[in-house]
Amino acid sequence: MENRRTISVISVMFVLLMIVRVIEIVFVKTDQTWVGENILHKICCILLIWISLDMLRLHWSDLGFSKKGVFTGLKYGLALGISTFFLSYAAEFIVLFVMGKHPSLRFYITNFSLTQIHTNGSSLSAVTVCMIGNIVNVYAEEGLFRGLFYKIGIQYYSQKTANIIQALLFGIWHITNVINPLLDGSMNIAMAVFIGIGYILLSGILAYEWGMCAALSGTLWIGAAEHLFNNFISNSLHTVTETGADELMIIRITLSNILSLLFVLVISQKNIHNKCCIQI
Repeated sequence: MENRRTISVISVMFVLLMIVRVIEIVFVKTDQTWVGENILHKICCILLIWISLDMLRLHWSDLGFSKKGVFTGLKYGLALGISTFFLSYAAEFIVLFVMGKHPSLRFYITNFSLTQIHTNGSSLSAVTVCMIGNIVNVYAEEGLFRGLFYKIGIQYYSQKTANIIQALLFGIWHITNVINPLLDGSMNIAMAVFIGIGYILLSGILAYEWGMCAALSGTLWIGAAEHLFNNFISNSLHTVTETGADELMIIRITLSNILSLLFVLVISQKNIHNKCCIQI
């Protein structure tokens, strides 16, 4: 009974925020303005988390946003992001060279999407707005999925099950990115289903990894730092060739996500092995 109640609470909160997210993506389209990010529903996320914490008599630190471990978490999160994207950009360049193209890196701000790209330029104001939007995004999503949903889930489920639940919801959260291309006719239903599944898998991989980081460190800072770096680098550092920009972005994103998960899995197994050795 308690398990069903837990799922019901998480589901109601998720559906409510999903409705707000869809309304902003379809009707408000904040990401197509100078803001460059659908930020309104993220603010709603933060407000809902705040209300939930007040009702549960908890604090943001109870979710993992504690002062303890912040610098260590940021250090490891950035190390994960930098190392995996360095390797994925390198792989993307190699593939493009093999294809006979001449890739180069360009810095300019866009929204992050596998389907619709909107360029906001490279001015200081564009970079600042992008960074602020990404910080709000990370604070909301980490606080909601790896924070509140995970916190609620582990009260009645195993750590692994709670992590799978939040990762699945985080993946579903991102399929809304195919709505506008589907509505304006630039994407058919079959392609929307394919891209939607891709969003679930790619986002779910990172969400599961960041949940593992939270379990290993006891804070959300590692996942938050990598999340922020991933989003900003995807918004700003683009691979350009004579035929276009970010033509193989899907390879870069997929490889960086998989590598990041593998790195954390290896670290997790080493921790388990070390604990076993200590007990022996």
